[in-house]
Amino acid sequence: MNPLTPSPLKIILAMAFVVACWGYSPTGIHIGLQAYDPVHLALLRFLLASVFMAVVAIFKGIRLPSLRDLPLMFGLGFFAVSLHHVAINFGQQGVSAGASSVLAQTTPLFSTLIARFVFKDQVSLWRWGCVLLGLLGVVIVVAGDHGLGSIDAHGLLILLAAVSWSLYFALQKHHTGRYDGLTLVCYTVWSGTVLLLVYLPGLVDQVALAPPHVQFAVIALGIFPSALAYLAWAYVLAHVDLSRATMTLYLTPPTAMVIASYALGERPTLMIVVGGLVVLASVLALNLERRAEVAQIVRV
Repeated sequence: MNPLTPSPLKIILAMAFVVACWGYSPTGIHIGLQAYDPVHLALLRFLLASVFMAVVAIFKGIRLPSLRDLPLMFGLGFFAVSLHHVAINFGQQGVSAGASSVLAQTTPLFSTLIARFVFKDQVSLWRWGCVLLGLLGVVIVVAGDHGLGSIDAHGLLILLAAVSWSLYFALQKHHTGRYDGLTLVCYTVWSGTVLLLVYLPGLVDQVALAPPHVQFAVIALGIFPSALAYLAWAYVLAHVDLSRATMTLYLTPPTAMVIASYALGERPTLMIVVGGLVVLASVLALNLERRAEVAQIVRV
């Protein structure tokens, strides 16, 4: 083995760490919403993440962005941090942690729609079928969370968060080849936090009134899913093919359900489990087609 190549065990542990961090996120949000409103929770979470990333940047070193790229950085921050997390926090006021984790996995489905209607990419019948199957799974999950007659805007807000994440990926893919992963993560977190500062009034009062268990949950949100998980993910992507690495993220919803069951006493309904399997199967099918296309290109 090349001494510069990490052992498979280190990569597996990094993947497991990412899944655990992002699996905790829905539960941490539910606990945080006990004392914070959605916008203040998003702001406090990313103030903590920004401080942590600043420490990492000081020790690791990152390059300064060019002035012409500042609008791009703020665009990344808006979609990945500001819009995504405000939407998901509002959504989780009426959606269980398990259902939220499944709905958040629909990002590749919306990425396919964005590729077709925004970037005018060709989309095969297979991908259209995957998108329709995934949307069917979404309906099953939302209906299974509170019943078909109780569908409201909260589930749609989780889907808006997934759309926002898809736009972030599209923007990053088409415009950010000039920066390394750590630099992009830092400026995305910082710019998104700056945009959230409009919600600063009233934050101090909520911090002062929040009980210790909520404070601990929010601190964990700021450090683990919002900072350390991204660093671990960048480490994984530096050593593993993207399509292979993303396969591990399908473990996030079941991990989230287990954590929510233990910490919140949630028990996912059969419809949520079935809908989750449908969503994950559709996303898996999308990625399998992409891997087949890459393999064909390599053979050619």
